[in-house]
Amino acid sequence: MTTQKGSTRDDLRFIIIGAGMSGILSAIKLQEAGFDYSIYEKADRLGGTWRENEYAGLACDVPSHLYCYSFSPNPDWSHRFSPGAEIQQYFLEVANKFGIDKQIKFSTEITRCEFENGRWQIELSDGSTDVGDFVIAATGVLHVPSYPDIEGLGSFEGETFHSARWNHDFDLKGKRVGVIGTGSTAIQIVGALIEDVEELTLFQRTAQWVSPQENPAFTEEEKADFRDHPEKMTALRADIAKTFAEGFANAVVDANSPELAMIHDVCVNNLESSVQDADLREKLRPDYRAGCKRLIMSEDFYDAIQQPSAHLVTEGIEQIEKAGVRTSDDKLHELDVLILATGFRVDRFMRPMEVIGRNGLALEEAWKDGPFAYMAITIPEFPNLFMLNGPNGPVGNFSLIDVAEMQFGYIMKLVEQVRTGACNEVSVSQPAMERFDAERKEAAKSTIWQSGCNSWYLDANGVPAVWPWTFDRLRDEMDNPRFDDFDLV
Repeated sequence: MTTQKGSTRDDLRFIIIGAGMSGILSAIKLQEAGFDYSIYEKADRLGGTWRENEYAGLACDVPSHLYCYSFSPNPDWSHRFSPGAEIQQYFLEVANKFGIDKQIKFSTEITRCEFENGRWQIELSDGSTDVGDFVIAATGVLHVPSYPDIEGLGSFEGETFHSARWNHDFDLKGKRVGVIGTGSTAIQIVGALIEDVEELTLFQRTAQWVSPQENPAFTEEEKADFRDHPEKMTALRADIAKTFAEGFANAVVDANSPELAMIHDVCVNNLESSVQDADLREKLRPDYRAGCKRLIMSEDFYDAIQQPSAHLVTEGIEQIEKAGVRTSDDKLHELDVLILATGFRVDRFMRPMEVIGRNGLALEEAWKDGPFAYMAITIPEFPNLFMLNGPNGPVGNFSLIDVAEMQFGYIMKLVEQVRTGACNEVSVSQPAMERFDAERKEAAKSTIWQSGCNSWYLDANGVPAVWPWTFDRLRDEMDNPRFDDFDLV
């Protein structure tokens, strides 16, 4: 539908894809603004990443009072860094509190979005259709599991599952468990399982720097004080955000920053003071700088990996056989259970959904050389379509809830251009996209992520596919959209 230029539109309709952290946020804010919307979720319940991941030891590495919506603080967090089930419960409660849980259409996957005659035509997995003026893709990053390409993976006769597809019906107690991977997920799993299993074998391809983490519980008195004085939660959140930004987020975008050197020294000291056996210590010592990969924080991993029942294997995996894992030294590691802590396909975003923009341009074609987005939000020739935590976003160094709130505010400033009649369609221009991408790639050269390691932050060309600037730069960009960079049609 098109309208005469200059006329105000209050009938705009939004389609939200996904009911995770960003989708819940979008629905609440659109509801508050009085806009009509539909929110579709492919799964049978909300939660996004915190629904997909339910593995043993799951916890957030961002402090609890920062990893929550600014407009809905939670006085009842149990710990400084909360367990995953508690975060999932928080999202359930927020959705219920604001009444958007009743608006979510569960078990309904959007299969196709096409921009036609000025509106987005939506096709759904149940054969039904919908239409909207705007699409907000709140599909997240960590939702499509990545499975390793290892010979014989399907031949193992024991129990096998990905960490994001945890088998809660299988009792791991007393079993010989193998874990493939050494990212945050694997580190948390090792700490959680070591006391219950007969043996735990961690297959390490790359050593990881581990920063010590204290995770004290909040006392009942502290929780009561937060409930009685919510301004204290607001102040604590602001203080954590400031420390997080200045002490880490701003440090990783400058590989030569003194803060990053300090972080590296803390990690080295943690390794050397925690691991007693010299051979094991050297196996656990990375050959790159702390922060090059996503920094792991743990209070129990080094203790766990030193238990008599724990085995660290650094030889490469040759193949998987009926009885277990055979490594390059021809040793067969016999197992009852194999857990794949091998992460996610972080380049999926809206895919495999089919998205068609102006003049029949398919997103798959636009992204044939890899996903990209201006400010991690918008793509040329896909008008009135916005992503939250899209490609090249600050996934590595900020609280993603903070990011999503800022991004949604930015999106609403663009929507206002349509609502007030300045235009009917808004999308970033191709020249602005190219300029932004060139600036991003140049800035990435000075970040710690390009200092000599291989991580999921890097794209197929080895360029960090994450926000390479400071928190202040992000906040400023989100507060002040460059409208000259947009095609307003």
